[in-house]
Amino acid sequence: SRSPSPLQAAEKEKESPTELAERCLRELLGRAAYGNIKNAIKPVLIHLDNHSLWEPKIFATCCFRIVMYSIQPQHSHLVIQQLLGHLDANSKSAATVRAGIVEVLSEAAVIAASGSVGPTVLEVFNTLLRQLRLSIDYALTGSYDCAAGVSTKIIKEHEERMFQEAVIKTIGSFASTLPTYQQSEVMVFIMNKVPLPSSQHSIEDGKAGENRNRLTQIMLLKSLLQVSVGFQCNNMLTALPSAFLDRLLSAALMEDAEIRLFVLEILISFIDRHGNRQKFSTISTINDISVLKLKVDKCSRQDTVFMKKHGQQLYRHIYLICKEESNVQAHYEALFSLLMLISIELANEEVMVDLIRLVLAVQEIAQINEDNLTAYNRCALFALGAAYLNLISQLTTVPTFCQHIHEVIQMRQKEAPYLLPEDVFVEKPMLSKSLDRLGPEVFFWQSKISEVLGGSGYNSDRLSTPYIPQLTDEDRLSKRKSIGETISLQVEVESRNSPEREQRAPAEEITYETLKKAIVDSVAVEEQERERRRQVVEKFQKAPFEEIAAHCGARATLLQSKLNQIFEITIRPPPSPSGTITAAYGQPQNHSIPVYEMKFPDLCVY
Repeated sequence: SRSPSPLQAAEKEKESPTELAERCLRELLGRAAYGNIKNAIKPVLIHLDNHSLWEPKIFATCCFRIVMYSIQPQHSHLVIQQLLGHLDANSKSAATVRAGIVEVLSEAAVIAASGSVGPTVLEVFNTLLRQLRLSIDYALTGSYDCAAGVSTKIIKEHEERMFQEAVIKTIGSFASTLPTYQQSEVMVFIMNKVPLPSSQHSIEDGKAGENRNRLTQIMLLKSLLQVSVGFQCNNMLTALPSAFLDRLLSAALMEDAEIRLFVLEILISFIDRHGNRQKFSTISTINDISVLKLKVDKCSRQDTVFMKKHGQQLYRHIYLICKEESNVQAHYEALFSLLMLISIELANEEVMVDLIRLVLAVQEIAQINEDNLTAYNRCALFALGAAYLNLISQLTTVPTFCQHIHEVIQMRQKEAPYLLPEDVFVEKPMLSKSLDRLGPEVFFWQSKISEVLGGSGYNSDRLSTPYIPQLTDEDRLSKRKSIGETISLQVEVESRNSPEREQRAPAEEITYETLKKAIVDSVAVEEQERERRRQVVEKFQKAPFEEIAAHCGARATLLQSKLNQIFEITIRPPPSPSGTITAAYGQPQNHSIPVYEMKFPDLCVY
């Protein structure tokens, strides 16, 4: 080959060892073919291990930036698979080492954009979730060998928490590089890993099991929240399958307040498609909604179908979350944001009516206080209802509706400021112990709202019907509420203290035996119906054509005979007033006389 010129030789002499090493690495990786990528990456991993260069993570991150930008783009997923395998190999290394590998993975995922993490997308998330679960076990047992319970290394809980946060961040980074349909698959995959009471096989017993379950639930929901933040989809119906939504909402009924808050945040991330969420971060009763500069689009046909299918399920869970005594300000702020975002993103006229009914039912929870909520919880529910109805009345632009809401808010400002968000959702909330002695003028009345909105074309019959959540199988499986408590929601249609209550017939006495019998009977009937349907389907799938044709023919013959009987009865001539005549064979036969020739008794003639 031709020798370099003196000028080129001088430039190379000036090149520092760092620059030379980087240039060599770039050239090597740039020329690496598909089959040689692993051989090129392995020495880098070994070097980082031998010199403990994962912990500061700066050098390791810099190395893999060079790697990712140097190789051919279609080979990016091979680097990520190498890193995932290395993470598994170091699953019992110190948390700081594992956190360094995960941070590098996160950086690599951002560079390997456009979904180039390879065909085994779910395997990537499976590895990360497995590492997350192992870290939870390490933190709880204090050992890298969970079965033995003895460890030669000291496990620092705060380091494991840092590793867990790094894994969650990496899950979000990976998900952000994927197309929408794969993001949806990843969310379903993560949600199926969350241990829930409705799936008994994934729940562990005992105190240690409860702690493990709780930490696993929180970490997986945090991961799901990371994915949902970057999730944008116009068609909610296809993006959120029913099975996924059922599991997510069932987590909203758990006793743990932190878990409920995560579920609310995830729902908000899904529904907020125009970036309106931050505009509802604080609960207040503003006079002019235009200052919020909301981005509002007309409800699409897909959104209408989604709400028809899942609307009642969403309302029911919002209602039940409002009844939780462990709710704090963050929960009420999330509930307010969720209600407003549903109203803006997914609401047509029917949904708007249902949301108003729901908020009035929440007001009734605080007014009657059958659940023995604290003064703060009750005032917070009153304030939540006031803030929502204040904004929704301005969105509907019905003057009489706005006037009623404004009058009640003004009355509260004068006589009961502790029922408004400005005095409740502050560092030192102003509360009152005399909530049971409030006058009717500080409440929003369903009859009044129904009247004013009914006059503007809204469904007044539906508006005047109190909202009552429906009983589902989920309540029967729930560990935190008895069946009697849940069914009582349906038995009592209106509150006994409601000022709009009407006189009604005495209800049938409901006893434990009655409830037990109703549940058992309904389950038995459902089982019988399911078995009957299965037999019919099986018969039509497996029976020969001649047998099916004979069966259908027999039914047709039976139907024809019944029709003949009906026709014979309906078109038989009326009996003759002059009696009967005898036929040729000695049998009596009715003698038909035209109606106009019949002789009727005087009392029958007008």
